[in-house]
Amino acid sequence: MAYFWTIVVLVAALAVAWRFLGSYMAAVFDGRVHWLGWLERPLYRALGTGPDHEQTWKRYAGALLVFSAVSVFATYLVLRLQGSLPLNPQHLGAVSPALAWNTAVSFVTNTNWQNYGGETTLSYLSQMTLVVQQFVTPAVGIAVAIALVRGLSRRSSQTVGNFWVDVTRCLLYILLPIAFVAGLVLVGQGAVQTLAGPATIHDPLNGVTQVIARGPIAFMEAIKQLGTNGGGFLNANAATTFENPTGFTNLLLIFLLLVIPFSLTYTFGKMIGSRRQGAAVLAVMAIIFGTWVGFTSYAEHQANPAVAAAGLAHQPTGNMEGKEVRFGDTSSALFNVASTQTSTGSVNSSADSFTPMGGFGMLTGMMLGEVSPGGDGSGLYTILLFAIIAVFIGGLMIGRTPEYLGKKIQAREVKLAGLGVLVMPIAVLVLTGLAVSLQAGRAGPANVGPHGFTEILYAITSQGNNNGSAFAGLNGNTAFYNVIGGIDMLIGRFAIMVPVLALAGALAAKAVVPESLGTFRTDKPMFVGLTIGAILIVGGLTFFPAVSLGPIVEQLSHGRFF
Repeated sequence: MAYFWTIVVLVAALAVAWRFLGSYMAAVFDGRVHWLGWLERPLYRALGTGPDHEQTWKRYAGALLVFSAVSVFATYLVLRLQGSLPLNPQHLGAVSPALAWNTAVSFVTNTNWQNYGGETTLSYLSQMTLVVQQFVTPAVGIAVAIALVRGLSRRSSQTVGNFWVDVTRCLLYILLPIAFVAGLVLVGQGAVQTLAGPATIHDPLNGVTQVIARGPIAFMEAIKQLGTNGGGFLNANAATTFENPTGFTNLLLIFLLLVIPFSLTYTFGKMIGSRRQGAAVLAVMAIIFGTWVGFTSYAEHQANPAVAAAGLAHQPTGNMEGKEVRFGDTSSALFNVASTQTSTGSVNSSADSFTPMGGFGMLTGMMLGEVSPGGDGSGLYTILLFAIIAVFIGGLMIGRTPEYLGKKIQAREVKLAGLGVLVMPIAVLVLTGLAVSLQAGRAGPANVGPHGFTEILYAITSQGNNNGSAFAGLNGNTAFYNVIGGIDMLIGRFAIMVPVLALAGALAAKAVVPESLGTFRTDKPMFVGLTIGAILIVGGLTFFPAVSLGPIVEQLSHGRFF
């Protein structure tokens, strides 16, 4: 019953935010919000740009790539020089070159994959440097999504906006205010926020001394969820009370990671002048998300086969291995599915301890391209790629040139959409094949057989989708996994963003075709079903053989499928 009311409250809160936050974000990117103009205008002067200096898609993409490259270098530099920099109460030394590379790329690509324990590896300054990226990278993703929306809404235009303006507005008017309020709530609920250094406690009864890590945790937790980042201050992530102290904060964290991706569908509808179109995209996201939450929660509410084999057949609380008692089995499944259906990757329980089909739910949610609802910005622009593929298929079925929102979808647009959709599966499958073929890759998993294979597949899939969650059974802090992981994350981020921006430029230059009797309506259930079908078919055809060797084989080895 508690889980039922959790779902009801979450859906109600997201519904309200969808309408009002979605409308507010449209106003922000349309330039109708100016309450921080006193801060916004000097930033434009410093950057030598402004809202009147719009860019072509090539200039937009160039600015994005240069900005990201500088961010990787600056973050890498801080990590390598950590031992000589301030705000280092534990006197931690420099991060190794391979790990610094992986971590810098991870946070700049909005992945937040962590091959380290934050409290034992990074100083406060290093952690706060990563927090800067946790603000900036979701803003970049949202900016790319808005550029694509402009491409769909503009007519015969050579520009798609201004990268610097879009990122600045997103930071000032959306991410910073919401994260600040959420951070205050988390502190009020008991999350830790301090620069005082770790606490040392000595127990005179047994002579044991314990060092308890502390730090500026609460406000990092807020943007970690809101920005669909996922990288936590502590190694235990949202399972620890220092980051996620109560049942209320657990619900708040789930809400934060879902609110912007879902609300962007309203922003999309508002900016193109048709809220029904935004609702259709929302329906696609909600149907897939609800389905995955349902069967993953059901799987985790079943008995743990290993515990049953040990003689405890009756397990009324479901699979509680690796889970917090204060959250329970189904709420833990909801948290982890929400995290992997977005690009967040944070967890409040051990993914490695999920049942085979529970792990299947988290893994396949990423394999579908993280479009339900996906990360901040990345979910919207990826699902719009699938929408273009869906209308292309619909056009083939009725024998006419496909259109989407009045724009003819021709060879160039279909090629760009196909490239954006297929880049991730190709990178993930090739790198997974490389990892299982080399001794350096096979040395990583803590388990053998299908579960060990799933640990490798999950890690490569998580990084390729810029998710960042881990199965926890893989030793990723090796030169091999740090290097290929960094490559995987770069491909998963920028090899999709650039085609998306090229598509935005191509669509913006097109004129609008008047609607006719033969036009395929993209605000109807038929379009919703066709888009869901395109997502499931692409994900199934590319990943089913790999998934069959992992969680499906493991589940069948228990003598039953569910």
